[in-house]
Amino acid sequence: MDKPDPVTLDKSDRIILKMLQDDCNISLKKIGEKTGLSSSTVHYRVNRLIEEGVITGFKACVNPLKVGKEILAISLITGRYGPDYSKKIGEKISKIPGVWATYFLLGNIDFAILLRASSREELKDIVDAFIRIDEVERSNTYLILDRIKEDITVQL
Repeated sequence: MDKPDPVTLDKSDRIILKMLQDDCNISLKKIGEKTGLSSSTVHYRVNRLIEEGVITGFKACVNPLKVGKEILAISLITGRYGPDYSKKIGEKISKIPGVWATYFLLGNIDFAILLRASSREELKDIVDAFIRIDEVERSNTYLILDRIKEDITVQL
C-alpha cells in the first residue's frame, strides 16, 4: 500500500476528528460550540477532511457479542515467498468471510489476521480457508479468551 502524504491538521481539525470518532452523529452546532467555529465552517472542514482522505467513512460500531459473533481469534500466517506474495496472499485472506483485519508483518510471521465467528464450526471453516490458499505455508490460530481493550479510534 502506498503511503499517503500526511495532512496538516490544526487544533480545530483535531477537535472535530476526536468528536466525530466519539460520536459520528454529533451535530455540527455542537462541534462548532466546542471549537468556536460556525456550523458552516465545521461543515466545510469536515468535507475537506473527507476529500483529503483523513475521514474515510462513517460507520455504526456494532457490538459483535450482540450479533452472535462471540468467538474472537488471531491467526498468524506464514506464506511462501514469491513475487508480490504479500499482496496476493493478503488479498485472498481479506476476502474470507469472518476476517475483519489483515496485517502484513516484518519478521518470521508474514500476516496477523483478526477474525470473528459465531461458532467453532465457523471458526474451523475460516481456518480451513486459509490452508486452502496455495501460497500459505503455515497457519497458527489462537482463540482469544477475553477482550481487555479493543479501540479503533485514532489518538490525535
